[in-house]
Amino acid sequence: MKEITRQEEIFNVLKTVDDPELPSVSVYDLGMVHDVRIDGNSVEIKMVPTFAGCPALEFIEMNVKKAVEELAWVRACQVKFTMEIQWSTDAITDKGKEELKKHGIAPPPENFRPGDEWTVNCPYCNSDYTSMENIFGPTACRSILYCMACRNPFEAMKPVVQPLNTNY
Repeated sequence: MKEITRQEEIFNVLKTVDDPELPSVSVYDLGMVHDVRIDGNSVEIKMVPTFAGCPALEFIEMNVKKAVEELAWVRACQVKFTMEIQWSTDAITDKGKEELKKHGIAPPPENFRPGDEWTVNCPYCNSDYTSMENIFGPTACRSILYCMACRNPFEAMKPVVQPLNTNY
């Protein structure tokens, strides 16, 4: 049996730390983990917030730090959020997308490009017969849509992608 590295052990722990606003969707599966550095018994984790004004960052920092420091070999864990890197919905893992659907939240559209209109399939019945009800959802990263097939309102992750490289 292959022994896992300390870095793999940290990533395994991060896969268990849920986003406070999306139970059962880990910060790892949301694509928020940017870098993990280990120096002896100290761990530094660099994370990217989904949105700059995310009110859950303090809770995420506390939960990540607590979970990592529960590992026997870790003496200290520091969590830093960086705005140098823009989070993208492309970073959400397949597992993260499946967990979002279980909560009635449609994952962001695939192959989205800035400026495109977007739509998503209903997380309940998978119909593409949906309409945007309100671009503003309960959090900055979600919108409210309506499925005309099964007649359920639902939330969807807003697509956020890296801007196209433009030369001015």
